Amino acid sequence: MAKIEFGSQVYTWFMQGTGSAYDNKLDHMIKVAAESGFTSIEPMVLEPFPTYWLGDFKDPAKLKDTLAKHNMKLAGLALVCGWNGEKENDAERAAADYAIATLKHFPGAKLGTVPLPSNRKNLQERRMNLAKNVNAVSRRAVDAGLVCSFHPNSPPSSVVRTQDDYDVVLNSIDPTVTGWTPDVGHIIRGGMDVIETMTKWGHLVNHIHYKDFSGNGPEPWAQMGTGKLDFHKITEWLTLRNYEGWIVCEDECHDAIGDPDGVTRQNGEWCKENLLPLVG
Repeated sequence: MAKIEFGSQVYTWFMQGTGSAYDNKLDHMIKVAAESGFTSIEPMVLEPFPTYWLGDFKDPAKLKDTLAKHNMKLAGLALVCGWNGEKENDAERAAADYAIATLKHFPGAKLGTVPLPSNRKNLQERRMNLAKNVNAVSRRAVDAGLVCSFHPNSPPSSVVRTQDDYDVVLNSIDPTVTGWTPDVGHIIRGGMDVIETMTKWGHLVNHIHYKDFSGNGPEPWAQMGTGKLDFHKITEWLTLRNYEGWIVCEDECHDAIGDPDGVTRQNGEWCKENLLPLVG
């Protein structure tokens, strides 16, 4: 793999009908992402498992064949769980065990751990429980030969969205088993400076998500290249630090709800014209 390649996150499709519109249609997403110029895709593993959204493509062999058909790679799996208790519950454990077992079929693909937002009650306890659970999942994954990366997010109900949250949780994850996925849109939505935050935690960066930020409304996202984020500067930050891996586009703009294919194609073209020359 080249030092940096561009991939697509399936959440762009998931937003339509809260998953119902593209249930069991990962083959369609892979096809569109490939046609858009991306070289990988990053599906999600969601509770309740195993019947939710992946459908037939929970079979690693079917997923591998579909990727090969379109000359695509698996960037990773985003494991989305609540992790509110001191230990994983049965559903969280089942989802994690599936993700780990599946990723063993895809060398180089990362396990992403993503907290499912619910509320900010008992915040300190919840932040610490999240870190404990992420560490436990990552330890099992690393023991299985995988690479892991923790992905915070920024909805108002997320327990890892502000500078204080990042300080607590990123200081509490075990860097021997877990890296960090800066999602640049979530960082700015949480009131932080993207470059400063990435520099502070630069030793953990092993994966990255790009989404653009409008700053407007309850879901303040913009289509790639039309918002407030300086993706050229962020990409230069990565290249200057010899980052190797995926830049995964996860566009959550309003237009993606009605036309995820079109938004994905625009993202691919924008990356090709604006960011690909920066990574060589």
